[in-house]
Amino acid sequence: MTAELVSESQPLLDLTAGQVRRAVDGWHAVLRIGSADHRLWSKDAPALGATYAAELPFDGDFDARAYAARRLWRAMNGRAPGPAFHQLSKQRRERLSAAIRALDAHSAGASYRVIAETLFGKKRVPDRAWKTHDLRNRTIRLLQSGLALMRGGYRKLLRPGRRGG
Repeated sequence: MTAELVSESQPLLDLTAGQVRRAVDGWHAVLRIGSADHRLWSKDAPALGATYAAELPFDGDFDARAYAARRLWRAMNGRAPGPAFHQLSKQRRERLSAAIRALDAHSAGASYRVIAETLFGKKRVPDRAWKTHDLRNRTIRLLQSGLALMRGGYRKLLRPGRRGG
């Protein structure tokens, strides 16, 4: 989250050294409240006893940032943070898992046939007509999805899907 967030009741000084790190773009911290981790960013180093405010740019990610800021505020004030901004469907999670497995196998040198046998079971992969079989095409599409994720497409997972076109 690209916002500086912490209230007077929960200053950054409560974080252990392992939860705060410096990077080229500023300071990154993980604030654990209850069972939830809240990721914070500040351009300046955390200061002892300082209070912080959220800065939310009006960009394409404003909804997600505002929702995350509200969840953090609720957690810091002892309230239930509420549901996550969006959830991936079971089908989407399974497809992502298969895409990553296909990418992993491909990176290790496995052929499309070996990947398909691993993902779908050896019995479902035909001995003949493999070049035109649907499972070969599905395997190729899964690998393409895995490659797209590896090349930065994973960021799309952080945003909810568009509804209504």
